[in-house]
Amino acid sequence: MTAARAKVSVPAAFWLSILLLCGCSAGCSARHSATAAEAGSNTSQGMPAADSLAAKGELVFDRTPKYAARYVGNQLACGDCHSDSGKAAYSAPMIDMAGLFPMFNKRAGHVISLKERIQECFVRSENGEPPPADSPEMLALVAYIDSLSAGQKHGKAFAGRGLVKLPELKGDPTRGKLVYVQAGCTTCHGTDGAGVPPFLPPLWGAGSFNDGAGMDKPAKMAAYVYHNMPQNHPGSLTPQQAYDVSAYVQKMPRPKFNQAYKSY
Repeated sequence: MTAARAKVSVPAAFWLSILLLCGCSAGCSARHSATAAEAGSNTSQGMPAADSLAAKGELVFDRTPKYAARYVGNQLACGDCHSDSGKAAYSAPMIDMAGLFPMFNKRAGHVISLKERIQECFVRSENGEPPPADSPEMLALVAYIDSLSAGQKHGKAFAGRGLVKLPELKGDPTRGKLVYVQAGCTTCHGTDGAGVPPFLPPLWGAGSFNDGAGMDKPAKMAAYVYHNMPQNHPGSLTPQQAYDVSAYVQKMPRPKFNQAYKSY
């Protein structure tokens, strides 16, 4: 997924047809909807034209490299790790997230706000810079996440919160390479892991998350893969296969976390 822009020259329509044949996930569908929604709209300072702040936030969430470009250092959007625009259960959903903050963050070692958690994602998963707390992009994202928490009991976790629980296993990258091919991961992400942003995310290389991101942890990636992948047959992998393919992906080159942001 590193040099996707340089290497991919086929028309977007071709890849959209491939997505339909593969059985695109809800997360991809949401990004396609966002693409359609933004077509023909004017943008100002990188922000989408939308009817409400929450609607702007959803577009930023689904097309982060486009609408928060000054803070993103790779080709990943928030929706690449939080499926269906952050609404899919056991895919790290954003539903009820607003009501859970402020909360203690183990990695930071102190209590953080929702805005600080979003900043953490930008410097790690999106290998970029933390958007200021009062930036249009931050305000839009917070408004969108707030909208997903409407009707939720304050402080009570959504039933599908986080990721599925898997046994603690050790992944084997050699076996994982075979799973990557046999399960059809190459169809969407390519043999080079470059994907086709913004439709299909890069799994490694300069366009992917850095080694300080949560997805760089074997157990977390395995849990996400187990529940969500492959897109046309989610849940078809065994826990061991999910660990193996995750070990293979994590073995591949990716950006280094910028230690200047170690407080996040």
